[in-house]
Formats: sequence, C-alpha cells, structure tokens
Amino acid sequence: MEGNKIAYQSIDHYIEQFPPDVQDKLNTLRKVIKNSASDAEEKISYQMPAFALKGNLVYFAAYKNHIGFYPTSSGIAAFKHKLSEYKTSKGAVQFPIDKPLPYELISEIVKYRIAENRIKAEDKLKK
Repeated sequence: MEGNKIAYQSIDHYIEQFPPDVQDKLNTLRKVIKNSASDAEEKISYQMPAFALKGNLVYFAAYKNHIGFYPTSSGIAAFKHKLSEYKTSKGAVQFPIDKPLPYELISEIVKYRIAENRIKAEDKLKK
C-alpha cells in the first residue's frame, strides 16, 4: 500500500468511503450493472469496483467531479455516438457527478460487453 491509499476489501467497502449522495449514485450504478449482468462476479480490481464474466466486463470509480465508467476500449468505441456528450478516452467515460447517470445506456454497454466476452470465450474454446 502506498501512502494513505486504502486497500478496498469489497465493493461495499469502496462505496462507504464516499459522501451519502455519491454512495447513492454508486449503489444504483452497481445495481444497474448487477441487473444487466446477473451472472457476473463482483470484485475489486485496480482498487476499483469491477465486474467479471468470462473475463473483465466493466469497472467504475468515483472522483471529485465525475464517476468514471470503464467498459474497455471496445465498449467505448461501440457506443461512441451515444457517449458524445460525455468526456471519453480510449477505455473510459466520465459522467459528471452533479448530473443523473445514464443508467439505461450503462446497461446497454454492460450487455454489449457480456456478449463480447462470451464470443471471445467461445473463440478460445475453438482454438
């Protein structure tokens, strides 16, 4: 562990570090991901809440001014048109913390990533 950084033991442990309004957003985001990926495993990866199903699906994290959502570069590329109003980078999108999160879009992205991971896993089996 470096400096004051906390080694999170669980997603609950991660979320409880934030003010109540941010906790509400993170808990709802978590629920949306879980509902979209009911078979996914929850874990902490890179000190962020993460979901895995046949490989990593998505991560999320809270910051001072935004909630970062990390659906990998393919998840960003596939939804670039729908994410145009948000700040994005190769594998991440920033949702302003003071605005409602686009839960429906997040659900679509999660489902896309599940399909992508299943295809990758099937391709691996064929090889």
